Order: sequence, then C-alpha cells, then structure tokens
Amino acid sequence: MKTLKYLFIAILFSFFSCQNTEKKQSETIAEANIKNETIKPAQALSKAFNKYWYAGEAEISSYKLEQARYGEIRDGQAVLVFVTEYFLPEVQVKADNYSKENVPVLKLNATKNFNTGIYPYSIMQSTFYPVANNQHAIKISASIQEWCGHVYAQLNNRNDFEIMSHSYFQSEADQNLNLEKAITENQLWTQLRVNPKSLPVGELQIIPSFEFLRLKHMPFKAYKASAKINDTEYSIYYPELDRSLKIEFNASFPYDILGWEETYKDGYGSNAKPLTTRATKLETIKSAYWSKNSNDDENLRADLELK
Repeated sequence: MKTLKYLFIAILFSFFSCQNTEKKQSETIAEANIKNETIKPAQALSKAFNKYWYAGEAEISSYKLEQARYGEIRDGQAVLVFVTEYFLPEVQVKADNYSKENVPVLKLNATKNFNTGIYPYSIMQSTFYPVANNQHAIKISASIQEWCGHVYAQLNNRNDFEIMSHSYFQSEADQNLNLEKAITENQLWTQLRVNPKSLPVGELQIIPSFEFLRLKHMPFKAYKASAKINDTEYSIYYPELDRSLKIEFNASFPYDILGWEETYKDGYGSNAKPLTTRATKLETIKSAYWSKNSNDDENLRADLELK
C-alpha cells in the first residue's frame, strides 16, 4: 500500500510540474512574441511640439473633397482632427485618469462625407500613434456607413496585429485574424505630424488604409510598396494594387497637411478606370471642440467652411 501511495504522489507531483513547465513555456513564448517588435528609443519632443500639442486643444482642418466612387467623382467634405491623449496600453482605449503607465498618443480622427446619387456616405478612421514615434500605431479603427449598410474594422497592436472586421456583405461578414506586424498606411499620417523625416522610404511592406481595403473589398494584409519623400510631399505606390497616394504637407512645424491625392482604378467591370480622389485644405482652427456643443458654437463650422 505504501508503494502505491508513493507512486500516486509521484504522479501527482509530475502532473503539476508539467503544468508549471507548460505555463513557464507559454510565458516565455509570449515574451518572445512581444520582443519581436523592435521598439526604438523614444524621440525627444521639442518645446514647440509640447506647446502646440499640449495646450488643451485639438487641431481641426477642413478640406474640399473630390472622392472617386462607382466610377465617378463626387463632391464632398473631409476633416482631419488631431489631438493628444493618454492611452491605456493593455485595454487600448483612452484613459479616464492619469497614470505613469499610460501611453501618450497623437490621435487622428479622419472623416469624409459625400453623396453617391440619392444616398450619402460617411467614413471615419481613427489612429492612435505613440508620440514617442518608436513603434507602430497602438490601435486603428474604421467605419463606413451608407444606405446599403455599414462596415467596421479594428486593429489592436498586441503580440501580433489583431484585426476584427464586420460587414453586411456575405463574402466578408464577421472576420477575426492575426497579422505579422508591418507598417500601416493609417499611422503614416500621424507619424508625419510628429516628424516627417522619420517616415519610411524605399521598398516596403505596407498595410493600406482601412478605408481603401473596405471600399475595394480587399483582404487585410501587407502589400509591396515603394515610398519616397521630398520637402513637402510624401508618396506611396502599390504596384500590385496599381494605387498611389500623395500627401502634401507644410515643410515647417507643425507640418500641417495641405492636401492629398489617391489614384486607383475605380468602378466595376469595363466601366472601371483610373480616377483620382483629391482633398484641398480650406481652413484650420485650434479648439477644445468637445466643449463646443451648444447651438451658439455652430459658427465654428462656418469658420471651417463646413456645411
């Protein structure tokens, strides 16, 4: 009986030892995955940057929009809202309270509104990019609403890029996937505002904007691209997509975005043809817009030349 008792204890000890080993091995793998992303030293922020971006206001810029959709150019409006926030690194949402663990980010909310015939389109993309300028965006989300339905996609930067996408199209429906980390086109707009000289150039792998991927029903993945920059323009070309993007910006701080052009084949079947979406800057204001929500504040929209 003693022999059986000792044998049972040995088996029990072995079982829990295996459990601990597996747990340690799992933790090691997780740590290895986290270390796979190269995080560079944080960029030192200038006095001008801190004065401009930490004044308790957002920067709001309006643009005249000429949007390609269904093989035609549509008139519309675009707005870029840049603002600094403190971000919770694990939950990956805006922090309600200050903590030294929070990540300072420069957030971009980019919106577009235009009509296609009788029905309207509304597009919004949000990007949360660390002002340290030393890693990929922490989070990206995009939504598109029109009378046929709406689609939503979100990327969370964890061990991998975790992407979920919801659509009213059967072929897309509900998706969850993990991607290896890569440059995202969405983050480049915000990285430009931190330091345009840090933008990646040369032959690259880039995940195109979520807006483009959803409008064109393309899979979420990195595509081959080439990028270049001069004093006032950053451009990307995707040969597989035959798509180009040019962002025009001010060479001087705060490197405000003056406009952009995006060219690709738009439309269906034989009607598809290369068309160029253009946005031209109208006005820029600095405002704590979240407190400007009374009827009397509507004059600020007139300042931005927004309908």
